[in-house]
Amino acid sequence: MQQLQDLRVSRIITLSSPKALKEKLPVTEHIADTVYKARQEVENILTGKDSRMLVIVGPCSIHDIKAARDYASRLFALRKELESEFCIVMRVYFEKPRTTIGWKGFINDPHLNDTYDIEHGLFHARKLLIELNEMGLPAATEFLDPISPQYVADLISWAAIGARTIESQTHRQMASGLSMPVGFKNATDGRLQVAIDAIRSAMHQHSFLGIDQDGHSSVITTKGNPFGHLVLRGGSSKPNYDADSIAHAEKQLRKADLTPHLLVDCSHANSGKKCGNQLKVWADILAQKEQGNTSIVGVMIESNIFSGNQPFPVDPRELQYGVSITDECVSWEETERMLRDGAAFMKQVRSKA
Repeated sequence: MQQLQDLRVSRIITLSSPKALKEKLPVTEHIADTVYKARQEVENILTGKDSRMLVIVGPCSIHDIKAARDYASRLFALRKELESEFCIVMRVYFEKPRTTIGWKGFINDPHLNDTYDIEHGLFHARKLLIELNEMGLPAATEFLDPISPQYVADLISWAAIGARTIESQTHRQMASGLSMPVGFKNATDGRLQVAIDAIRSAMHQHSFLGIDQDGHSSVITTKGNPFGHLVLRGGSSKPNYDADSIAHAEKQLRKADLTPHLLVDCSHANSGKKCGNQLKVWADILAQKEQGNTSIVGVMIESNIFSGNQPFPVDPRELQYGVSITDECVSWEETERMLRDGAAFMKQVRSKA
């Protein structure tokens, strides 16, 4: 008989189940409180009950656990300092979408050498999230693979569906069952309607194939996620953070019977992928808030210990500490200045209001 399957598969490696990994790295009561309270804060900001701004800030991608811990300790102190004006959540991205090919992120290739030790990646990704939440610092991430959330989603307070997967029914279904608020980015060409369609889809119940905590194939039936929202990240033709673009987004959301609350991504196409331009986007958002804008409830900022990025792939031992290997990031010093100045500015705006 002719072989009909696995003709182009070179190997299959069985992973630990989500349940087994969680037994090795369990959630404590303190960690559960951190995640639960942060999710509540984000939900209250999205519904207008909390007038602070949500700030999702951190490295474009996590590739060095030591540097991530270093960054997190600095951000935790800043979160406490500025908590009257901002709800700060650390950007902890372990999966990276690729336009063609390239490094797929820490979970897929934690050793940065194409060995794809996913068991190691899942373990140390969860371990880092445990450490951050134990510290009291909530985490945000983008979910690319529909299986990985079973391993780490209990430790995430805000999630994103990215511009390259926004039209995927698989990701819309997954988002409908996630336990945290989910931001949907506009498409890479700048279209908003696909993200708005995704938000509406994720609000509803779905049934689909997935895995349970034991790793068994299962039918997953969801309740729908009421906390989906739009994230503006710019498009291939132009940015979309300016007042006219915000007004257009508000109109589109209202037309779809959705609350006109959204986040602005200061990076990606809004900055032309130049880290210095993130400061310009941030300044424009603050100016719009001063002028009375209420639809912008948060921002995303790509930030690392040092600014810019560095070429990859190279020998991992040659990489500079604290510098992104994916998109350019603003430095820690710039991040502190942006957020401290922004908090002081917003305090004045709120006092006048």
